[in-house]
Amino acid sequence: MDNRLEVREFLSSRRARLTPEQAGLPAGGNRRVPGLRRGEVANLADVSVEYYGRLERGQIGGASSAVLDAIAEALQLDDTEHAHLFDLARASDGIPTSGRSRGRRLTSKTASRPSMHWLLASLKDSVAGVVDQRMNLLAINDLGRAFYAPVIGDGGRTPNLARFQFLDPVARDFYPDWALFAEMCVAVMRAKAGQDPHDKEMQDLVGELSTRSDTFRRLWAAHNVRTHGTGSKRFDHPVVGELTLAYEELLVSAEPGIALMTYTAEPGSPSAERLRLLASWAASTAADTDQEETPHDANQR
Repeated sequence: MDNRLEVREFLSSRRARLTPEQAGLPAGGNRRVPGLRRGEVANLADVSVEYYGRLERGQIGGASSAVLDAIAEALQLDDTEHAHLFDLARASDGIPTSGRSRGRRLTSKTASRPSMHWLLASLKDSVAGVVDQRMNLLAINDLGRAFYAPVIGDGGRTPNLARFQFLDPVARDFYPDWALFAEMCVAVMRAKAGQDPHDKEMQDLVGELSTRSDTFRRLWAAHNVRTHGTGSKRFDHPVVGELTLAYEELLVSAEPGIALMTYTAEPGSPSAERLRLLASWAASTAADTDQEETPHDANQR
């Protein structure tokens, strides 16, 4: 990605959404641009108009932490947006960000490490899986495999939650709150892309989705960023119906960019009962498959 373009569009989009009233300034008349003027942001951040203009043109290299903090405060950035601004600045200076991944080598290592699979298998009452910063579903437990059956499908390549969200019509049935999920998905991807602007696989994924999905392209252009480490989500599973599950994401500290995600149901709730039914269905399906394969295996012997 063009980091200077990313900086320019991010800052200008944050400025455009902030009204003078929200910034504590008089509205005035005949405003030719939405939101604040560059000079107003510069005054709020206590920097010169010329200097802020250079920053918004993407020339953010060398900007001090104090200046970036002041710009973030002037634009009323939330914590994720604040961190994203710093990521863009570090990338401009050629400094690795704290969230930078180590690439495909560690991704493959995570997916095949026995201890990770043992951990996933031990979480029998939860949907549990490992995802990377590009939203590839690298590993999953048995209940997760049944839960994510619509995502995994019959394809041979690694399931990708973003591709499923925007390119598979089934996603609109699986996610009752599809539009909300779409906004969240893109905002999370934007934040992760800012952590490593040289991640070619992320660039390729963004290019693919931008080409094939009008919704993705529109949301990506909004430059919204967010983190999503916890929350509650609704699903409509083709086997057990509606589920409301609590989501938690735990970063794998040994491998930046990799996270353990879990979905659990409130004890005693209808969703907890439906998760148990899904686990029973998955176990019976696996048993039927084993029985079907047994005669063939015996013949081979």
